[in-house]
Amino acid sequence: MKNKKWKFLILGILVVSAGIFWTVKAANNKSKTEKTTIINPAYDNIQTFVSTTGTVLPQNRLAVKPAISGRVEKILVKEGDRVKKGQTLAWMSSTERAALLDAARAQGEAVVKQWQEVYKSTPLIAPIDGDVIVKNVEPGQTVMTSEAILVLSDRLIVQAQFDETDIGKIKIGQPAMITLDAYPEIKGNGAVNHIYYESQMISNVTIYKVDILPDEVPAEFRSGMTAEVKVLEASRENVLTLPLEAVKQDKEGSYVLLEQGKGQKPVQRRIKTGLSDDTNIEIISSLTETDRVVIQSATYVPVTQKTTGTNPFMPSRPGQRGQAGRNTRR
Repeated sequence: MKNKKWKFLILGILVVSAGIFWTVKAANNKSKTEKTTIINPAYDNIQTFVSTTGTVLPQNRLAVKPAISGRVEKILVKEGDRVKKGQTLAWMSSTERAALLDAARAQGEAVVKQWQEVYKSTPLIAPIDGDVIVKNVEPGQTVMTSEAILVLSDRLIVQAQFDETDIGKIKIGQPAMITLDAYPEIKGNGAVNHIYYESQMISNVTIYKVDILPDEVPAEFRSGMTAEVKVLEASRENVLTLPLEAVKQDKEGSYVLLEQGKGQKPVQRRIKTGLSDDTNIEIISSLTETDRVVIQSATYVPVTQKTTGTNPFMPSRPGQRGQAGRNTRR
């Protein structure tokens, strides 16, 4: 029994060793080559953004409720309409007026008209300028004073969510770009209008809400839509730039490699850098457009070579083992 255990242990060690050997061998069968590119610094614009997601919402949402309980006789607006303060939105009959009119209909149209003149219906007036975003009832429906007949929005905004690591980069008035998930081809401009003081904890992350006010509200905007928001953090126009991979870092700071001529090694030059985005970095000093900057990047190319043997501990392809057996028997 002990001999069997030792045999299994030795076999396991051999399998692991063989696997390590072939892994190292495959890694070594790569040739490291160096690609060199020569470029000149160029003038360009650099912008950095703070990106997040948001939701299209009314900045001020106002539910229009009736002053009396009764029946809705007529609604004069529909969802999406723009209304003015003081505009009549609907006509209502109080519970008593509705009962009188219903009784008068049994006596004829003339009696109905008489009561309509004597007992006037009650208008529902728009309290603000805004858009109708919800219509909750239809004509003929009976409502209570606690029920909203219509909902108005003074303007639609995008309410974005920034975590606490980014909220310090957001300031009132900063430009922003808005893209709706439902209409990615429509891109709108806006600005930071309000930063909320109270935070929320979402998925163990501290979040602050920020209102983004669009310059113009597209017709496609609907309350509840999801949007991508990019707030402009910083911008530099017509500055000298280099690709990020051209600038190297060490303990002393930033430097680049400058070409010295054919057959000569490039030399280091210390530089001062500024703003950077995803691709470029601003060069503040020590370089001009005429300098030739060297970019060196290492690439690994697999070396193809023939192997004289096979690993007995690695699985073989279907048919390989049988082919080896036939070659042995020849």
